Amino acid sequence: MYELKTKENDGSVIEFIESVESPKKKEDAYKLLDIFTETSGYPAKMWGPSIIGFGSYHYKYSSGHEGDAPLVGFSPRKAKISLYFAPGDTKREELLEKFGKYTTGKACVYINKIADVDVDVLKELITQSIQFLKERYPEK
Repeated sequence: MYELKTKENDGSVIEFIESVESPKKKEDAYKLLDIFTETSGYPAKMWGPSIIGFGSYHYKYSSGHEGDAPLVGFSPRKAKISLYFAPGDTKREELLEKFGKYTTGKACVYINKIADVDVDVLKELITQSIQFLKERYPEK
């Protein structure tokens, strides 16, 4: 059976942020920590070695694959800051139109710095993602 690498753990969020080399990225990571904590209402937890996640949900795909993932999160990576929102949410695309300067991958939204984006839209993305995932994967 496939074992998920990205699991919630007891790693220190502050120690992880302090390990970020770029002073500007570290500063943005602390700002994101405040924004995500305040907006989501969940405490920050480490997921795997490098993702700061908030809340969690249990998913199960039709293939039988299942696991747990953070409702929302971010990671201050070397190249860009990765933001994790719900994939498959059509409202996410609408919000991203007003977000500012970003790129996207399969599930991530990448930004260079907080100054490039609209923080109010970021808060909407966090709230919308949590709502979408709670509706799609209700707790049993």
